Amino acid sequence: MTQAIRIAVVGHTNAGKTSLLRTLTRRANFGEVSQRPGTTRHVESVDLEVNGQAAVRFFDTPGLEDAVALREHLAGLDGAQATPPERIRLFLQGPEAHGVFEQEAKVLRTMQDIDAAFLVIDVREPVLPKFRDEIELLNSCARPVLPVLNFVRDAASREPDWKELLSAYGLHVQVRFDAAAPFVGAERELYGDLSTLLRDRREQLRAVADWLAAEAAERRRAACARIAELLVDAAALRRTVPAEEFADTARRKAFVAALQKEVFDKAQRCTDDLLALYGFRQDDAGEAPLPLIEGRWTLDFFSPEAMKDAGLRLGKGAAIGAVVGVVADLAVAGISLGTGAAVGGAIGGAVSQGWGPFGRKLANRLRNVHELTVEDGVLFALVAWQLKLTRALEQRGHAATGRIAAETSATQDAPTRATAAAVRAARPARSHPEWESAGLATRGFWRPAPQRDTLAADLARTLQGAFEP
Repeated sequence: MTQAIRIAVVGHTNAGKTSLLRTLTRRANFGEVSQRPGTTRHVESVDLEVNGQAAVRFFDTPGLEDAVALREHLAGLDGAQATPPERIRLFLQGPEAHGVFEQEAKVLRTMQDIDAAFLVIDVREPVLPKFRDEIELLNSCARPVLPVLNFVRDAASREPDWKELLSAYGLHVQVRFDAAAPFVGAERELYGDLSTLLRDRREQLRAVADWLAAEAAERRRAACARIAELLVDAAALRRTVPAEEFADTARRKAFVAALQKEVFDKAQRCTDDLLALYGFRQDDAGEAPLPLIEGRWTLDFFSPEAMKDAGLRLGKGAAIGAVVGVVADLAVAGISLGTGAAVGGAIGGAVSQGWGPFGRKLANRLRNVHELTVEDGVLFALVAWQLKLTRALEQRGHAATGRIAAETSATQDAPTRATAAAVRAARPARSHPEWESAGLATRGFWRPAPQRDTLAADLARTLQGAFEP
């Protein structure tokens, strides 16, 4: 078995070392990420596994706190003819390595037994003399060092100054990598540049980069499949209401609110699944659609603004509920009403949504029952938000400590074409209320149908088009 590549992650206190490791290993719970300096006090290791085996072993090290004083101490050690690595070894054998320079000693001791080091630099920091001493200390260990420029997107970035300093010390190969919001392809570039320093590990590093790319593609495919399941589930959702109860305004509002909550719950489960798929925690999505408290999304899925916007994007007839007399009051809630004689025998929205002959037969049979379903516009808003969440997760590092912010509109800047195509393609689900999995499965008689699975797979492929250039 090929031995894992050993990488020390080093740098000044609070430069983002643990943050980088969270992102590279996709472990949001590794170490502690904080604005407080010196959070990491001990050397911790974490593996990046490829096909179940450790391909890269990272060592998270404490921050270098007093490189200036340590450089002066090294200069005063006996052994004028000693090479820089020999001076480091002399220091590690002395009492100071267990005393005043204990933190630095942990870093330098780790540097003795690794293949290479990532030097994480917070480019927002001014280039001070202490950073020159840190670079000289690390170079004295005679191990390949790859600078990783962190926080490069920040307005306070001093990236040109840092590049100049690093080049002055022979560190010409540098990687720009924002641990909180990585660039697309930054991870592959990181391992590609590392292979220039570890030529004998080049094939191994290429295999790691290829595996990470394949893993990312599979995650996206799985995300689209989960969103497609949500779309089928919501399109198939249908609830019946006795006409005499529906005639009561208060009861009608309660029925509509209950259906809305069911939609919210379905969307919340999808959101939780997407977060888990990308290795994040459930509370990372701030204002995620959902809970019926505080989130603007509890309004956006069913708001008149969202319905109007979705109608424009879906084309004529999207907000079909409004064409049926009394249903106009419900249309603003994103709910369609299929009814019998109580509202003139019109099936209205139900037929427009694609129920066809089945809907008419159902209306004739259930003269005193109303049926509530979800508007296409709501489906559009649901899918658009989940796709935007997926995009945000793909561009979010596991170092990020802030919550994922919601957009101002459920459909703003949405991948419109793929979303609209998927919503239209999902209409066959409206003829199959038995395809709604949540709720029915708990009653013991829901069974997956081959036609449902085929539709969900087709929708997933359509949704993947939202990520194409």
